[in-house]
Amino acid sequence: MRHRITPADFLKKNWLLVGILCCIFLAGIYPKLGSKEGPLNTEYSVKYGAVFLMFLISGLSLKTENIFHTFQQHKLHLFIQCFTFVFIPIFTRCFTTFLSTFGINSWILKGLVTVACMPPPVSSAVILTRAAQGNETAAIFNSVVGSFLGIIITPISLLFNLGSTTIVPLLSTVVQLSTTVLLPLLIGQAIKISTNFRSHKLPLNSVSQCALLFVIYTTFCDTFLVPETGLSALDVIITIFSVLLLQIALIILSFKAAASSKFFSPSDIIAVVFCSTHKSLTLGIPILRIMFHGYSHLSQISLPLLVYHPTQIILGGLMVSQLKDWLHSQKNKKLPV
Repeated sequence: MRHRITPADFLKKNWLLVGILCCIFLAGIYPKLGSKEGPLNTEYSVKYGAVFLMFLISGLSLKTENIFHTFQQHKLHLFIQCFTFVFIPIFTRCFTTFLSTFGINSWILKGLVTVACMPPPVSSAVILTRAAQGNETAAIFNSVVGSFLGIIITPISLLFNLGSTTIVPLLSTVVQLSTTVLLPLLIGQAIKISTNFRSHKLPLNSVSQCALLFVIYTTFCDTFLVPETGLSALDVIITIFSVLLLQIALIILSFKAAASSKFFSPSDIIAVVFCSTHKSLTLGIPILRIMFHGYSHLSQISLPLLVYHPTQIILGGLMVSQLKDWLHSQKNKKLPV
């Protein structure tokens, strides 16, 4: 007889997804509260509060020996970075060429190509990997490395794919990554080593996911406050459908490609799925505004990135429990009968 899943069981298993949906709902009711100009001062409370806390917890939780092991996983890092900066732009160019046969707005298609050239974010991919019990150390390493590489590779990729480019703000990007990612990681590791810190008694994973929910809430607040762009309803629907189709295809391809390799463990594959397919809104929006400043089509070019970012979070929330179950099933296969 099959065990009946109660609402409490569902909430316990999928609480991150439920939390994401609640954040979207609350942001839609009163977006000004969590916006950049709102009373929560998200310019500081997110960057130097929630994100700092997430990586401090990562520093406290990560085993030092795992960090050194991750540095040696060259094939994993090469796979993720090549998928992010080489495969996705090429695949997206082919994807947009296919979509153009249906007469879709060419500026929206350019926006999709622009998204494909962006580096990974440094928060959502890491926390989703952690929530799914994937290789968190590899996720952190590749998110940070990908963000640094994006300073150089993203402008080159935009030039190659669109024929236009811009300069990524080098100093501000390095400072932001150092203060919000590297510094809390180092502090967390220093506390762990010097005090023989034991994290198993503290709900660090839950605290970290709550910090992610705060980041998601503020992101949607800003999204809902985007002024009317003059886009038709058809343009918006087509963009949402195109982004969903693109993301699902990339998730499946990254999972299949990583799973077919004998070099990656199941936890590595989870890190691959999130790190190689997520794209940064924080870096993407400034680049778009610089590149296409004064263009009457700026709203159409920006729309795919504005859709891609929340969509990757929602899809990630949907996938966490499934990937966690898959990981446990893979471990059980290796156990002796």
